[in-house]
Amino acid sequence: RFHSERRLGLVGDTFSRKEVIERLPGQVAVGHVRYSTTGGTILRNVQPLFSEFDTGGFAVGHNGNLTNGLTLRRELVRAGAIMQSTTDTEVISHLVARSQRNRFIDRFIEALRALEGAYSLVALTNKKLIGARDPLGIRPLVLGELDGCPILTSETCALDIIGARYVRDVKNGEVVVATDRGIGKLETHDPFPPMAPRPCIFEYIYFSRPDSIVGGRSVYDVRKRFGAELAAEAPADADVVVPVPDSGVPAAIGYAQSSGIPYEMGIIRNHYVGRTFIQPTQNIREIGVRLKHSGNRAVVKGKRIVLIDDSVVRGTTSVKIVQMMRDVGAKEVHFRIASPPITHPDYYGIDTPERDKLLAANHDVEGMRRFIGADTLAFLSVDGIYRAMGFERRDPMRPQFTDHCFTGEYPTPLTDRSGQTPSPRQLSLLAEAS
Repeated sequence: RFHSERRLGLVGDTFSRKEVIERLPGQVAVGHVRYSTTGGTILRNVQPLFSEFDTGGFAVGHNGNLTNGLTLRRELVRAGAIMQSTTDTEVISHLVARSQRNRFIDRFIEALRALEGAYSLVALTNKKLIGARDPLGIRPLVLGELDGCPILTSETCALDIIGARYVRDVKNGEVVVATDRGIGKLETHDPFPPMAPRPCIFEYIYFSRPDSIVGGRSVYDVRKRFGAELAAEAPADADVVVPVPDSGVPAAIGYAQSSGIPYEMGIIRNHYVGRTFIQPTQNIREIGVRLKHSGNRAVVKGKRIVLIDDSVVRGTTSVKIVQMMRDVGAKEVHFRIASPPITHPDYYGIDTPERDKLLAANHDVEGMRRFIGADTLAFLSVDGIYRAMGFERRDPMRPQFTDHCFTGEYPTPLTDRSGQTPSPRQLSLLAEAS
């Protein structure tokens, strides 16, 4: 029997309560923290999503975004499916349900073959824990172990918190199946043709926690190298280096160490306010910026500062932060961004779907500087990002990462955006079910 608890709000506010834990007996579980991309922030979109099949219960949580999710959804509805949520994840459950394969894992894999875009999935049946990663490995998924029991999670920091051991990354295109036989008896499947992985570069820039290891690289160390490359590419005549906390801190440390300019905490963050970029609406983001940061006058007053942030998406935070520095007495504000300008929207799990909302898509660097209000503005180059990742440069023929936000080169078809109909491969499940 499945038990579930779905709430809006922070995990700690719900799952620290004794009565909630008592309602969730069992030896295996899946959990999900939703950052809405497809579908709104409403309770029925909270994952894992649960379905009841002829073979038993099925729960699935999804990190990423399907680029053909809306197209498949329309076809499923035409075939008689009744949708209970507005999230693209529900498409996966319906595809599994409509497969004619006998074994559940074969039904699950057949559903995966209909999908385009980015997904790292963790699913639960009555007897199995299943993890799956899209053929390019755009979103991370790692395998860990605690007392012989397998654990699947998006980041290694989750393993550290519970005292678990990191085993390996789930490979791009791989499906792993765990049972009560433990970590030593994992079943693995490779249902897709071999291809080079293209993980999302934004995991290193912003999304992943700095204490995580992603693709064998320390996120913290990579971000420091972003800062060092930025100092070489865009030096500034300044007195102090000031990070925009928390996401700009490692890059600011790298910039300070490389440039020799002292590092100071010129902005203090209120840690009881969440990440402003991830807030679901623009007006909430703007309020969040004011609540989240305050200037440290003792550090900033009368100084020429180099302000370091990880990225500029909409520009909401940047305008407020630069003005905050001037309000507490900064003599000059030189803004340095530890990633290239984001000129194209993302469709793989980052909530930047509209190009007219991206500052760099509508202004050149000088126009952005005027909009933000800084004395100077510079970004890390695309090749600078790749040098920090250990490559000589970006390979234009076979890019090592998913970097469409900077280059406009999308690694998968954008079926929902192009208006194309699903391919016969994608519709095979629907034809069998109708």
